[in-house]
Amino acid sequence: MLYLVPTPIGNLEDITFRSIRVLSEVDVILAEDTRTSSVLLKHHQIDTPMRAYHAHNEHRVLDPLIDQLMTGVDIALISDAVTPAISDPGFLLVREAVKNDIQVICLPGPTALIPAVAASGIPCDTFHYEGFLPHKKGRQTRWKYLQTLKSTIVLYESPYRLEKCLIQALEFLGDRQAVVCRELSKIHEEYARGSITTLIEKVQSNTLKAKGEIVIVIAAE
Repeated sequence: MLYLVPTPIGNLEDITFRSIRVLSEVDVILAEDTRTSSVLLKHHQIDTPMRAYHAHNEHRVLDPLIDQLMTGVDIALISDAVTPAISDPGFLLVREAVKNDIQVICLPGPTALIPAVAASGIPCDTFHYEGFLPHKKGRQTRWKYLQTLKSTIVLYESPYRLEKCLIQALEFLGDRQAVVCRELSKIHEEYARGSITTLIEKVQSNTLKAKGEIVIVIAAE
């Protein structure tokens, strides 16, 4: 059995009872960063062995992991935060597990996407989740695609590229209403609302601090 187990985006209490049970019962936990995950596991008194599984080794360890699953080993895959395979490593392992008729179960749990959209105040009956835009190659192509959409747009962004992202949003989408959601579920949780121009000014004046995990919700035209 391969379990995909969502992990908290900040507050360590944001994890389900079922997730704690599964992480305690499986034979091994695959973690994007074992140092980060060890904090969560220690907090919930989980002593299951961990192994590293991340973007830099997933191709190399894929076949041995499938072999283990085929022999009856139960594995839980976690990322540093939220659900594996969504803007995080995991897709390759899931795809190969499915090809080999290995049962894959994804547990429900914490996410940055839904709280950001729900609390944004921007229409959320339909929305497009883009995730992280490419850093360089293909970035303008994605912006041009986003221009064609008639729904709310949701982006994930690094604090180091927040200003650049907002400036490009203004260039490609116009001065729409938007919300920058920062540090969701953590002590410094913040929702900065306004036009994209206003948000750029807040970042440049340091009124809106470019720190932590960031979700950008942009209204339809």
